[in-house]
Amino acid sequence: MSNPVLECVNLGKTYQDGDHLVSVLEGLDFTLAAGEKIAIVGASGSGKSTLLNLLGGLDAPSTGKVLMAGKNMALLREKEKCQLRNSQLGFVYQFHHLLPEFDAQENVAMPLLIGGCARAQAWQHAAAMLQRVGMDHRLSHRPGQLSGGERQRVAIARALVTRPGCVLMDEPTGNLDPQSAQQLLSLIDELRRDSASFVVVTHDPAIAQHMDRVLELHEGSLRDMSF
Repeated sequence: MSNPVLECVNLGKTYQDGDHLVSVLEGLDFTLAAGEKIAIVGASGSGKSTLLNLLGGLDAPSTGKVLMAGKNMALLREKEKCQLRNSQLGFVYQFHHLLPEFDAQENVAMPLLIGGCARAQAWQHAAAMLQRVGMDHRLSHRPGQLSGGERQRVAIARALVTRPGCVLMDEPTGNLDPQSAQQLLSLIDELRRDSASFVVVTHDPAIAQHMDRVLELHEGSLRDMSF
């Protein structure tokens, strides 16, 4: 595959547990092409969230490497890593991690402002993305004034507002009703037409079946379940 958006090479992660090393991930290899959608499935505790943290450069691998846009994340300085994440990556966490002191529009505009976008333009793009996830009637509401599903939709808008090349999602539909979940799938399809790529950790079979490939994480290894 030429110029993959994301690539794992012999990726592994171990943790120290007293006198013992516990292996969570071992020898993972996969590539993500522009516009591709991959689902990561597996039992609770199998290491799916750990894998996402490694892919996003939030944690360092014990072995192997993660290449984002051809760059080894572990070799970048922290400032360079933050710039790469801001320009190339969108994150949707299992728990929304919205900033409680800011309203919905401000939360969604934040990645644009950090990236140097003019304030007026950032506000405009944030409002437009919130409209696309059905939250334009909640622009001025803070997270504490929103339901769990509404907070998740704001978090999704925040992840997508910069139109990143790669979006990492950890159980993105966990707090969404069926209509909102379908809306998210439609938005993913729309963004992939602009060559955006997605890695989605999910327990939802309907979400997994919507992806191009399904990879199961089992006993620290990945296997392709797409046949």
